[in-house]
Amino acid sequence: MTKNATNTVLMVRPVAFALNEQTAVDNFYQKKGTSEQNAQELARDEFDGFVRNLRAKGVRVEVLDDTLVPHTPDSIFPNNWISMHDDGRIVLYPMKAENRRLERRSDIFEELERRGYEVGTTIDYTASEYEERYLEGTGSMVLDHDSKIAYLARSQRADEGLFRAFCAEFKYTPVVFTAYQETPEGPGQIYHTNVMMCVTDAYVLVCLDTIYDSNERAAVADAILKSGKQILEISVAQKSNFAGNMLLVKGTADQLILVMSSSAYRALTSEQIDFISQYHTILHSDLHTIETLGGGSARCMLAEIYLTKTA
Repeated sequence: MTKNATNTVLMVRPVAFALNEQTAVDNFYQKKGTSEQNAQELARDEFDGFVRNLRAKGVRVEVLDDTLVPHTPDSIFPNNWISMHDDGRIVLYPMKAENRRLERRSDIFEELERRGYEVGTTIDYTASEYEERYLEGTGSMVLDHDSKIAYLARSQRADEGLFRAFCAEFKYTPVVFTAYQETPEGPGQIYHTNVMMCVTDAYVLVCLDTIYDSNERAAVADAILKSGKQILEISVAQKSNFAGNMLLVKGTADQLILVMSSSAYRALTSEQIDFISQYHTILHSDLHTIETLGGGSARCMLAEIYLTKTA
């Protein structure tokens, strides 16, 4: 059974969702001109609908509410600041935006323990924020747990030294490259790896066209193929509709489900949908407000819980 999917995820329900000006500096998926009227209500409804869709497929969703104080407009994306591993270890990650650092709440760990999860050692990389070095969790890193490979697209939010320290700690083979996106100033580094790549048990969905260096592009493709997985390429236009921001999870009877937003699903071709459907059930949910103002999508909203549950 693949380790690239868990049946349990953590989701943080928004209470004051809004466009985060601190992250919009280098997240060009956020649309500053979009009206924020009723943003919280719309985002909450999209969140609740997403949770219902996941639970209907048998995914265990642990929902925790955000707090009004301090104001954390991006709290709906917990995968950037925490990862929870099958040996009980929890990793806390350094965040570039100052208001995103406020999302790290100790009461979340306490609540998970209260709900019966075994929480062990905490590995804390957050002191690197004082050195302006960041590694934003499974946004910056895309992990292949089966093959013990970790992929990283360099950016201001993805420090290569911290990444290699993580890989040494958890015994992953690092694969590092630079991926680009179009910005008003011309090509710029993609802020998070997980907008252009998703690893499953059978294939890696990836936008290779964002890797301009031919040697790096070939190295990424080679790493994927040597891991025994197929390559499912997506275009830059599809990536811009969050088609790279997907996550494999387990539902009822360990059914493997590829989770994505409805905008990502609509961006796929019929051939790509047929390919995915050979291996996985597709679940998509409307996340339009969250994507437009938050600049993140389905995968960003899901922090995988690999911790052992005893109660």
